[in-house]
Amino acid sequence: MAAQLKVGILGLKDSWHGQALLRAWQQKGIEPVFEDVVQIKAHLGSSPAIRCCETVLSDLDLVMVREVPGGTLEQVIYRMDALHQLENMGVRLVNPAGAIEKMVDKYYTSSLLQAAGLCVPQTAMTENFADAMALFEQLGGDVVVKPLFGSRGVGMVRVTDVDTAGRVFKALQLGGYVYYLQQFIPHNNRDLRVLVSGNKCLAAMERVADGWKTNVSHGAKPWAFQITREIREASLKAARALGADYCGVDLMYGENGNLYVLEVNSMPAWQGLQQVTEFDIAERLVENFAALVK
Repeated sequence: MAAQLKVGILGLKDSWHGQALLRAWQQKGIEPVFEDVVQIKAHLGSSPAIRCCETVLSDLDLVMVREVPGGTLEQVIYRMDALHQLENMGVRLVNPAGAIEKMVDKYYTSSLLQAAGLCVPQTAMTENFADAMALFEQLGGDVVVKPLFGSRGVGMVRVTDVDTAGRVFKALQLGGYVYYLQQFIPHNNRDLRVLVSGNKCLAAMERVADGWKTNVSHGAKPWAFQITREIREASLKAARALGADYCGVDLMYGENGNLYVLEVNSMPAWQGLQQVTEFDIAERLVENFAALVK
């Protein structure tokens, strides 16, 4: 009889997603352990190990990375170092550490998507205030300023005039941030989210908002959406380009008819998507994750 799979989840057990994953794993007869990535303790020497409170993560078969909170540069690098060490010790991570690193960086993500032949918005990045002002004009004077790292639309600002651009860019300069600018694409306050898992488009929704931000966390409404061949091919190509086992792909049709891939999330939420999906998404995800462990 095969040994039971030992599963860990780096995330909150009491969250909506934590409870959904817990139920799905329990239905397979597996009791996953939940740990907080900020509690990781890494050891080298005669007994190398990665621990988290009372759990020896390096003894697990599979670890789902559900949440990696922000922090200082040293904190973030250390957490990723620990994830890489877990992989080197034979633990299967979902998503792999390298894929997480690619997807957490919006500019690097977009560069890899474009290199894979996908259409991305006109994007510019600089550390220089004067260059940022010039790029604002070059991008048509209507841009979305985004944090390089982030999700759920937090910190995104649309800038449509020079005076506002100057104030926003000065604030970023004082905070020591870089300027990450994307040309605004008129989209009728709607976009698409596709959840990719197991080399398939698992589920999709259209997000419809009252304003230009279409995140469900900002009040956008999810609607069921039938995945077309074009959207399926773009979503799967995006996941492959970033090495993701599963991911949330955000797409949008522009007025020119082009399908743009906006972002790819390595730790996607699916609470809104579940509202318009007939099957239990967590169950499908767990099935696909279990199949990754040989």
